[in-house]
Amino acid sequence: MYLTSRELALLADAFKLLADRTLPEDVLRLEVGRRLLDLLRADFLGSYVWDDAQRLFTNRVAINMSADNLGDYERYFQYRDPLTPRLQHRRTAVRVTDVVAHDELVQTELFNDFLRRDGLHWGMNLFAWDGDTNIGDLRIWRAAHRENFSDHELAMLDLIRPAFAAALARSRSEAALAKALAAGVAGEPAEGHPLARLTRREREVVTLAAEGLLDKEIAERLGISYTTVRTHLDRSFQKLGIGNRSRLARLLK
Repeated sequence: MYLTSRELALLADAFKLLADRTLPEDVLRLEVGRRLLDLLRADFLGSYVWDDAQRLFTNRVAINMSADNLGDYERYFQYRDPLTPRLQHRRTAVRVTDVVAHDELVQTELFNDFLRRDGLHWGMNLFAWDGDTNIGDLRIWRAAHRENFSDHELAMLDLIRPAFAAALARSRSEAALAKALAAGVAGEPAEGHPLARLTRREREVVTLAAEGLLDKEIAERLGISYTTVRTHLDRSFQKLGIGNRSRLARLLK
């Protein structure tokens, strides 16, 4: 695929953002969406996370769309949406017109009472998956005065898909870890729990190690030296009677 210097620069900026381990997932979705609007010469962004337990889309971020209109989508239209379920299960970026003809879409209640109210006309969506879990999406739209998205633009959106999915999965995992770590460190583990044999700092270190962080990453996260991390791990392994990270991860499941 040939990329112009402009496209290369904008894609590089997006990939740099997705490599930032400090950003919450809602910020990631918003900021990568902002960059993609620029890259794809698009006008509108809506982005949600699918809550499988409740069977609805939550955690909205958006650009150039009215809060009132999006509120109507969340309260009403998402339950009567003939389009999104057909897009959601695609594992690659997809144009709206690839799943429903535009002359068919413009006859729907979704288009006339939701999309058209904010000026959305041509759409392209990317749904990110972590295994069988839909962990976030990017719904990118153009106004009616523009043309539909090209094959080249579709390919550029799909180019970013693996990094986008990985960044969302990492952010979700690290948020869950931080919550679990805070809960585990805030009080003493129950008697008989493997972590009860360790000091507070050792619990912090092994919890991060069990989640797959490297020694250097643990040191950066906790603000301690690499050598101190190794010392805490060695002592913890001795106390727990294990010899490697794989055993640690199984022990703490």
